[in-house]
Amino acid sequence: MSLAQTDKYYLPQPSIWPIVGSVALLLMAVGGTMTMREIDGGLWILLAGLAIMFYMMFGWFGEVIRDSEAGRFNKQVDGSYRWSMSWFIFSEVMFFAAFFGALFYTRVLSVPWLAEGDTMQQLWPAFQATWPTAGPGLTADGFQFTPMGAWGIPAINTLLLLSSGVTITWAHWGLKKDKRGQLILGLAMTVALGLVFLGLQIYEYIHAYEELGLTLGAGVYGATFFMLTGFHGFHVLVGTTMLVVMLGRSIAGHFTAEHHFAFEAVSWYWHFVDVVWVILFVLVYWLI
Repeated sequence: MSLAQTDKYYLPQPSIWPIVGSVALLLMAVGGTMTMREIDGGLWILLAGLAIMFYMMFGWFGEVIRDSEAGRFNKQVDGSYRWSMSWFIFSEVMFFAAFFGALFYTRVLSVPWLAEGDTMQQLWPAFQATWPTAGPGLTADGFQFTPMGAWGIPAINTLLLLSSGVTITWAHWGLKKDKRGQLILGLAMTVALGLVFLGLQIYEYIHAYEELGLTLGAGVYGATFFMLTGFHGFHVLVGTTMLVVMLGRSIAGHFTAEHHFAFEAVSWYWHFVDVVWVILFVLVYWLI
């Protein structure tokens, strides 16, 4: 009888991977700080930390996958994983809520406040309390930029992510019906849509910098625009990477209709990324 058929909670052997991950984080923090301070060797330390981090993830996740495929996880372990993923996604919700809150505060409260009073008018007479704005200091210096419109690449990316939500759900249906071909095809389509999204966002950033004057130095609008779209793009990259792993595991014959939480966890994450983008599209691109 495997552990998955018992009431015993599987406890893995003591692992070195948390220590390896801590070393990687330390090197990344030190290397990143040194790089920003333009200290020699900082970039190499940062890259070393990233390499160790990827090594740790590959090794640690590999052990978890092997334990799962060996039938060591029962319903108690499955439940703990589901709660863990739920809390992780909740933390991500709070993460983006803070940034959307910053956008609301800046746009609805602080910008109108800056236009009030005679002192502000004396300091920045050219400033207008309209959105988008670079802020009073840059506006006073005649700084110009063009805001990113919604009905171009952003609209296409919205269609891509909404479509990817359909394809991953279709893949999930295939898994639950033991249709391996549908599972693999749906995952491959979702990965492709994610990669196209990332490619278009990179092109959008190049266009913003080279033709619109919209950069990280474009005051408060540039800061909020790249903060929200950049962090979301990073989450799409992470999600696409996880989908590639799920695709590889599906091709290798992993997962069954009754036992596939790893796939479900990634699909939860991907749907979360989709929802965040829809909110971002409306608040950042559409309602300029």
